[in-house]
Amino acid sequence: MSAMPAVPEVLPDSLALEFCGLRFASPVVLLSGCVGFGEEYTRVEGFSNADAGAIVLKGTTGKPRLGNPPHRVYETPMGMLNAIGLQNPGVDHVVTKILPGLDFTETRFIANVSGSTVDEYVEVTRRFDDSPIDAIEINISCPNVKEGGVVFGNSPEMSARVVAACRAVTRKPLITKLSPNQTDIRENARRCIEAGTDAFAVINTVMGMAIDADARRPWLGNVQGGLSGPAIKPIALLKVREVHEVAARHRVPIIGQGGIVSARDAIEFLIAGATAVGIGTALFYDPMVCKKVNAGIADYLRARGLRSVGELTGSLRIGRDSPDTACAGG
Repeated sequence: MSAMPAVPEVLPDSLALEFCGLRFASPVVLLSGCVGFGEEYTRVEGFSNADAGAIVLKGTTGKPRLGNPPHRVYETPMGMLNAIGLQNPGVDHVVTKILPGLDFTETRFIANVSGSTVDEYVEVTRRFDDSPIDAIEINISCPNVKEGGVVFGNSPEMSARVVAACRAVTRKPLITKLSPNQTDIRENARRCIEAGTDAFAVINTVMGMAIDADARRPWLGNVQGGLSGPAIKPIALLKVREVHEVAARHRVPIIGQGGIVSARDAIEFLIAGATAVGIGTALFYDPMVCKKVNAGIADYLRARGLRSVGELTGSLRIGRDSPDTACAGG
């Protein structure tokens, strides 16, 4: 006899927020690549998509991709390296076969657009614009095959070019996913705002590698991969704060992400400047982490007499009791 589907708990009103004109019932966003195409975690007993304010679908390209050769995932101390290579069935399949099966009354669904050329970003964005998807996230951490493999997101000029091209073909909220692997994330954010982005996701994974010392070979088939998990949290927090310094002037919201495994982590990202928080790697070993984060944030707000999660966003205090130094070290 099959188990009855879980009845989602009603989330406290204090957790609700507005993001690019969309109502999120919770500040928790489930990140791209960690929940398949939105249906994966509904198979976990006790979990409901309604526990999340939004779900970002797996990265989607114009044509189907098989992804990178194995190994694709390697566990590291306090983190995980992945080099999946954007394996996906292509945008036509996602729009015509997958989206019709999603329950858009449960939560918000955000498409993740990837590409090897500006034209591919435009093609995929246009297809999602003509779909029920709620918003579109642009993954600009992809190599530009027409520019010698230079990653779009590592150049403010190329980042802005992708954003502007996608902006021209959609009226849906546009979220630009920023990479930490660049010289000046503030300048990149500024250029993307000028190009028309509505929001940011900060940050994407940090590039790294792992080596099998016995074989003297890289563990990953792609040699390098993206590092996620608690190990990158301090980097992500700093980048959220830096982007917030630019984005707040234009009222551009941020999904803060990178190493969040608890309510306390999520609260730190909100204080640093995030409007919502993304959870990814933690889902692989604790599928119920979303519920725990929701409960923890609600408890924190209640204990401090705060009525909404929005009161935390950008509330970082800098002063004599919390020195802000430009240089690390002695």
